[in-house]
Amino acid sequence: MWYEILPSFGIIMVAMTLPHASAYLINKGVVGNYYRRSLLHKENRLHYLRDTRISGDPYKVVGLEAIPDA
Repeated sequence: MWYEILPSFGIIMVAMTLPHASAYLINKGVVGNYYRRSLLHKENRLHYLRDTRISGDPYKVVGLEAIPDA
């Protein structure tokens, strides 16, 4: 019957969800955040480099006080 496909469907769905769920934990261990910035586009890469240059940690949110006056 139609319900015989449910275990296979469940296994496939778990197998497809596992990499996305584990990425959050891996990023927390490696980067210190649960997310990782997308560096596919040039604008995003430039923002990443700017944040690294200003604060030293691209994932730390800082304001204008981090920019030197000189």
